[in-house]
Amino acid sequence: MTATTWDETPVALEGDGVEVRKQEIGGGMSVMYMRAVEGTDFAPSLRGLPGDLCQCPHWGYLTKGRLRMRTDGGEETYEAGQAFYWAPGHAPEALEDVEFLDFSPTKELDEVIAHITAQAG
Repeated sequence: MTATTWDETPVALEGDGVEVRKQEIGGGMSVMYMRAVEGTDFAPSLRGLPGDLCQCPHWGYLTKGRLRMRTDGGEETYEAGQAFYWAPGHAPEALEDVEFLDFSPTKELDEVIAHITAQAG
């Protein structure tokens, strides 16, 4: 059994008002804590992935703010207090300062984080 808190979870990505913390928790899954400031648009950092969209599925809970999720099928807005499932093929944009917690397959999440890190470098 594995458990972690925000403070115990290692930083996987940080900069430009974004902080991502990630910890593998077992069963091929990782927990990810994220904070992003209003106006953060992940679309530019996802360029080069299939469809220029995040290909990792996420199950989670938005604890603060509002977020726009763009997909090939359109847009949806999520707000604090909502549990969510984001299928592969999405690009988030923070409409307000946001914080959320999600669970994702480790392999796919690591691939997306590596891509974003490479784009920033």
